[in-house]
Amino acid sequence: MISAIGNSLAENRLSLMEERCGIAVLEMFDSKYAGSLPAGEIKISNKDLKEKLFVTEPGVTRTTLLALHAFEEAVKDSQLRSAEITSDDTALIGATTVGGMCLTDELYRDANTDSKGSEYLSSYDYGSVNMYLQSRYSMNGIINTINTACSSSANAIMYGARLIKNGLAKRAIVGGADSLSKFTINGFNALHILSTETCIPFDRDRKGLNLGEGAAFLVLEKEEDCSGKNLYAEISGYANTNDAYHSSSLSANGDGPYLAMQAALASANIQADQVDFINAHGTGTENNDEVESRAMLRLFRTLPAFASSKSNTGHTLGAAGAIEAVFSILSLAYQEIYRGLNFKNPIEGTGLIPVLAYKKMFLQHVMTNSFGFGGNCSSLIFSRA
Repeated sequence: MISAIGNSLAENRLSLMEERCGIAVLEMFDSKYAGSLPAGEIKISNKDLKEKLFVTEPGVTRTTLLALHAFEEAVKDSQLRSAEITSDDTALIGATTVGGMCLTDELYRDANTDSKGSEYLSSYDYGSVNMYLQSRYSMNGIINTINTACSSSANAIMYGARLIKNGLAKRAIVGGADSLSKFTINGFNALHILSTETCIPFDRDRKGLNLGEGAAFLVLEKEEDCSGKNLYAEISGYANTNDAYHSSSLSANGDGPYLAMQAALASANIQADQVDFINAHGTGTENNDEVESRAMLRLFRTLPAFASSKSNTGHTLGAAGAIEAVFSILSLAYQEIYRGLNFKNPIEGTGLIPVLAYKKMFLQHVMTNSFGFGGNCSSLIFSRA
């Protein structure tokens, strides 16, 4: 993985343990809001990423570069052989909301000045990220791209697990990537949900979210195929529901989040009181945090420890589900939980207080939530291997 708090899995874990925040003033990204809207920016240029990853093709976007970075780390760690990667029973399920739209300005410029076309045209759609990975690694299995807004890569993980469960793939490389873009910064700012300060999920005085960028990939295999490999956790439950309420808001009762969490528990065949920690969606917006709080209170008689890692990385949109799945898996693998940064005062009416300090504790089951625009709500449950 790669995010604003680290360029690898190990760096991200260290940052979580040391309670580092990657949200700051924009330095690499050209935007008129650079000085007023902080974001979770990865401090590596596209040029350096291309050199590190040996990318020489024209028109490769930052979204694709971040995806490639995370994909290579995941594949190396999983010990997949080249023949397994290219096998037709290896699936690649990736997610993104930005895709090649991070180069909208460049494409527009070329359309007005270059009659021969633009090198960015083939990179503009969502599928271009996975198509690049497919081509680079000569992959022949099922390849798919999911865009369900902020639940995209949670759904990619779920889809990959279902492919394996139903005998349509032997293994699945799943995850997501998104980069900062003018399209999303301007769009979210138009919705008046971007904060001019560092976000404070679940705080009474929250003012909105901070966008971020990053990528994460996981390799899923059946347990019997994991002998001798780095086994971190089991994906034991998952569910996707739709709030069916509003294009950019959740219903006051949190029906979508509640049903997603409830169905994920049923999928995992566990009770609510067996969940030890919740990596909450926790965007820092007025609507999400209150609604998610109410949904958790509806479902859990005694609410387990919870926190939102978006206070570390910013909201990475289509990559958020995968990044936060990795954080949840790290919690299980190392038996530790990470605090929600910046919190001071609970929301009136719910009174919930997230984890306030890094600590070691026994964890058997961890839930992670990802809720997207259009009411697309997904919950995943990971269990100790």
